[in-house]
Amino acid sequence: MSFGKAVGIIAFVISLYILWRIQQILLIAFAALVFATVINRLVRFLERFVAKRGIAVFISIIILIILLAGFIWIVVPPFVAQVQQLIDLTPLAIEQSRNWLDWLRSNIPEGMADNVPTTDTLITQIQPFVARFFRNFFAFFTDLLTILGSALLVLILTVMFLVNPQLYRRIFLQLFPSFYRRRAEGIMNQSEVALVNWAIGVLINTAFIGTISAIGLWILGVPLILANSFIAGFLEVIPNLGPTLSLIPPVLVALTDGVWKAVGVVILYLLIQQIENYLLVPFVMKKTVLLPPVVTLLSQIVFAVFFGVLALFLALPFVVVAEVWLQEVLVKDILDQWGADKRNNRPEPIALVAEEE
Repeated sequence: MSFGKAVGIIAFVISLYILWRIQQILLIAFAALVFATVINRLVRFLERFVAKRGIAVFISIIILIILLAGFIWIVVPPFVAQVQQLIDLTPLAIEQSRNWLDWLRSNIPEGMADNVPTTDTLITQIQPFVARFFRNFFAFFTDLLTILGSALLVLILTVMFLVNPQLYRRIFLQLFPSFYRRRAEGIMNQSEVALVNWAIGVLINTAFIGTISAIGLWILGVPLILANSFIAGFLEVIPNLGPTLSLIPPVLVALTDGVWKAVGVVILYLLIQQIENYLLVPFVMKKTVLLPPVVTLLSQIVFAVFFGVLALFLALPFVVVAEVWLQEVLVKDILDQWGADKRNNRPEPIALVAEEE
């Protein structure tokens, strides 16, 4: 191995180590970039009516702060109260589950009863997962100050990106060879469109799932509608995992009234997911990058394992942007062009059998 190659490998390994050490900073920067990209559409719209971009950015931030403050003022107090009631009802729901399983074991044939686990067995099996969940839950609130600091940093970076986005675009484009910069700029524009469309689709899905869940829970007579519907809408940001997690709180609440009401909640959420998968997603996400379910699930697992639970919310936008770059650079510009000159210059094959006259 030559000296130059050895230095290159060492520099590459050191770069990977540095990137790994600053992973949290990179996640914060990416979150700010996602917010700035989405808010930039509002800024561009306001620029039609105001002369300076700085004023448009200021108005956009004020509008978002007003909307966020209004949402917190209207939704958060009753939501917190209902979450507290949900926590208080959890022991009763567990006791109802215990009674239902005991009844089930006593009313089925003896041969089948052995296949129904006892409540003690279930509690023993679930206990490690519950303990791990609560450790992460309390760790989340323990690090609340760090989270608030990160949120403030995201806000500051978002504003900085919005004030002069062309500066950061030029810096990024300088990382490419001069002959490829125009092409890279086009890919950046495609990434921006895909990211904005994804954000719009997520907002529509969140509003739809939250509303339809509230209506369904109201029809079934399940209490704590606001808390459960908000959780269902909020977790919609996390595909695959979110809808499954959002089912747990309303089922626990419904168990306090009866097993059949809990079954009704499960059927309701399954119907909502079918409506979303076959009607809402194809209509809303038709202009967004279509990602295979396996890719979205694996990306969420990887982000959660390497970067923490909060990184789940950044997994999908990252994959949306990465898919655009891989499709355009790797597939179209490299793989599709591999050997294209040889194919174009290749002579036509000589027919081995003469055509009949």
